[in-house]
Amino acid sequence: MVTAQMVPSELLIKEIVEELKSNEKVFNPPTWASYVKLGVNKQNAPEQGKDWWYVRVASILRKIYLQGPIGVIHLRKAYGGRKDRGAKPERTKSGSGAIIRHAIHQLEKAGYVTVVSGGGRVVTPAGRSFVDNLAYKIKQELPELSLY
Repeated sequence: MVTAQMVPSELLIKEIVEELKSNEKVFNPPTWASYVKLGVNKQNAPEQGKDWWYVRVASILRKIYLQGPIGVIHLRKAYGGRKDRGAKPERTKSGSGAIIRHAIHQLEKAGYVTVVSGGGRVVTPAGRSFVDNLAYKIKQELPELSLY
């Protein structure tokens, strides 16, 4: 059985992005997505245009798949970075929580993610099947992935 751990993350995220774009009823960027920064540590908005939203949602789905029950605070830390404070030493800052929460809500609406009673989110069986099927598709297309 092929899982998300058996294929490179870049290829898996690209496949998930293509599938999410085809489901426009659930996955669509919010109106503020073209103006927002990804965190206080960033200086500009993302350069990928409208596709950055789908990439972030796909990346969040993959992180929830791999790391089990995980909450928004841990995801904010994962998507954070170092803030340039001029002459002062740099500090680590968290990523944008609104982007992560909105993406998680879309994943919950699609039925790929659910809330656990102890806290955090986990992938549902439908979400696990979705990711595993895409991983299997990638593994079939590229025979050199037999090393993974």
